[in-house]
Parts: sequence; C-alpha cells; structure tokens
Amino acid sequence: MDKWNLIINVGLCENCQNCVISMRDEHVGNEFKGYAAAAAPVSDTPLHILRRVQGSAPMMTTTYLPVMCNHCDDAPCKKVGGDAVRKRDDGIVIIDPEKARGRKDILDACPYGAIVWNEEKQVPQTWIFDAHLIDQGWSMPRCQQVCPTDVFEAVKVDDGVMAERARRDNLNPLRPDLGTKPRVWYRNLDLWQTCFIGGSVSAKVNGLVDVVVEAKVSLVKDGQILANTLTDAFGDFRFDRLPANSGIYRIEVRHPLGCASQECALGESVYLGELALCAVDSTADVVSS
Repeated sequence: MDKWNLIINVGLCENCQNCVISMRDEHVGNEFKGYAAAAAPVSDTPLHILRRVQGSAPMMTTTYLPVMCNHCDDAPCKKVGGDAVRKRDDGIVIIDPEKARGRKDILDACPYGAIVWNEEKQVPQTWIFDAHLIDQGWSMPRCQQVCPTDVFEAVKVDDGVMAERARRDNLNPLRPDLGTKPRVWYRNLDLWQTCFIGGSVSAKVNGLVDVVVEAKVSLVKDGQILANTLTDAFGDFRFDRLPANSGIYRIEVRHPLGCASQECALGESVYLGELALCAVDSTADVVSS
C-alpha cells in the first residue's frame, strides 16, 4: 500500500518561516474534528526551524533544519498513548484531540520534540501532515504549497519504492539511532551534522601583504592526506563535510612563495584565520588585498 513520506532538502531552507506561518494560519482558531483541536493563539508550534551557525567571521555558514512530527512507523507517542494515538494505513500519525486530553505523557514521549502542549485545550498536538486536507484530495501539505525554495516534497509511494529512492538519493532520517522508523527524510543532512576547516593564505611580496591565489592546501590527519584544494581568488580555502569532534587535523600550504602549516582540534567548524607564507620577493600570482 502506498504511504505518505516527506522529503526535506536541508540545503534549500532559508528560514523564511512560511511553513511555520502557514501551519499557524491553518490551525489557530480552527478545529478539525477527528484530526486536531484548534491551536492556541499563543503557543509553541510543532513545526519549527532549528538554526546552526558555524565558523567565525569572515568565514561563516548558517544552516536551517525544519523539524516536525516524523510520523514514525514505530512511534514512541503511540506506545505511550495507546488508543489516543493512531497510525493510519497511509502512514500518517494522528493524536486524537479527545482521547488525548490531559495526556502530558504523550508530549514527553516524542524524542524529536515535535509534540507541543495546548494549555487552553489541555491536549498534546503535533503536525498532522495536513491529513484533513489530504483527505479532501490535496496532493501535498501546506508547508510544501507555501515554500518558495522547494524545501519540501511529499510523496505517497510503496515502502519498497521509498527505500530505493532513499538509497539512490542519499536520503536520511533524523536520529536513525532512535529506531523509530520515521517517514520524514532529509536530503543533504550532512550539511547540518558535519563541520568545516577553513582559512586564508597570505604572503609578503615586495613589501606588501597580499592574498595568495592557487596555493595548494592539504588536509592531513594521522599522517595521511585526506584532501587537497587550491586557494580561491580571495586566498581562502575550506574543507567541508568533516565529522564533528573528530580530533586533530593539520593544514599544510605550499606555493612558490613559501610554505605554512597549522594544527587544530576539530570540535565545531573552525576558521583558522590567516596563514602567512615565508616572506620573499617574487612576482608569483597574487592578488592585492
């Protein structure tokens, strides 16, 4: 049987909040019997966007991660909630707005933090995949409808087809270690999970400090060269997709103007600043700073 899945492209999210606003617009003050009680005007939202800022000026990256109910096949909320939480044949999880009244234990069961408490109605609530609209014939939830950068893609396919697409397109669930079998998949999740090491290369040429273009930069760990790159037109280099808290790395720079090296312990992403080569007179390819 075909079931609903949601694919989220992490690299495309710009934190415009359209998805969050559309959910508030859909549910605040609007009760959908059998699906959800009306959301409170002032409350947390079960669809939210996390932000991760990496590096330091002038080399920084901000990544945004939309998070919501994962509509897990082995949902912890259902294990706790019993008949107050139901798993539909199409894969969508619904917290019954009547049977779940007063059940804060359902709120605490979600390891993704995707269930919020409606104090006014005394009921736990989550993102319902806009099931009330899907059942009316909609082909997508509102988050996909309103997103200007195509972050979201809802697909209704057989589980085998979805598993093959996940393998082909390198789609990954959030927190696979939880074993919840989520139906929300992320493309480019490594942008959220990994780190970078970057820096700038300069040299003193004819009495002036210039950035160095096309210097060869090597990333070394435990005596092994993991990657090579060249500095760009601004003298900058960057190595991406490195595991967080992965230990000591060494940056080695070579150019006709000279050499430089620096070690760093990688916890979070790091900008090493300026790596200065040996000062010699030369007419090598540089760009004035």
